Amino acid sequence: MRTDEHGQQVGAPVPGWTPRPAPRPVTLDGRWCRLVPYAPEHDEPLHVALDLESSPTVWSYYPSGPHRSTDDLRAWLGRVVARPDQVTMTVLSPAGAPLGVACYLRIDPPNGSVEVGNIVYGSALQRTTAATEAMYLMMRHAFDDLGYRRYEWKCDALNAPSRDAAERLGFTYEGTFRNAVVYRGRNRDTAWFSVTDAEWPRLRTGLERWLDPANFDADGRQRTALDVRTRR
Repeated sequence: MRTDEHGQQVGAPVPGWTPRPAPRPVTLDGRWCRLVPYAPEHDEPLHVALDLESSPTVWSYYPSGPHRSTDDLRAWLGRVVARPDQVTMTVLSPAGAPLGVACYLRIDPPNGSVEVGNIVYGSALQRTTAATEAMYLMMRHAFDDLGYRRYEWKCDALNAPSRDAAERLGFTYEGTFRNAVVYRGRNRDTAWFSVTDAEWPRLRTGLERWLDPANFDADGRQRTALDVRTRR
């Protein structure tokens, strides 16, 4: 237990801490996917991937979508990209096809905290190795390249697939903010998850072992489940 000069309990010191650099648009290369800064030329293929070739359930927990046209999707992306505290990335297949988007948001350089959010994966990307690798690449960039202390994930508390994904990736559930948001005319309780810099080395090892080609058979089936790797 640490105490200050008044005998009150205080947190552990963070020696030499300085504000972290804010995430910037960057290209992150993986084996199964590639993340690049969002660009307007992605709008049309993203409309095909997210709206035309995906189940409408892709958009169930977002305030808009599915979008009837490229212009409608462009308008939504324009609002996302316009936020000054957000960096929007496009997830590409190895062949370069845009399959989804994900963002750094709630960027807090003085405290070394950043959230990954506005994750919209088309049906072709969901539940694939590339989907997991995209999240690994963004997390690795935040911790290893930028030196952040905290990496957040939030979702509608009723969004079971998102909660499951956070837990498989090694995030820790921290609690639920009740009556946090109103969207689509309904209430959203927001579930909060996080990874800290102290937890990251273990999770990084687990994720890298899972993503290793040796973990997949000739038909692409995983030999060891991801949650086993990240929780070990």
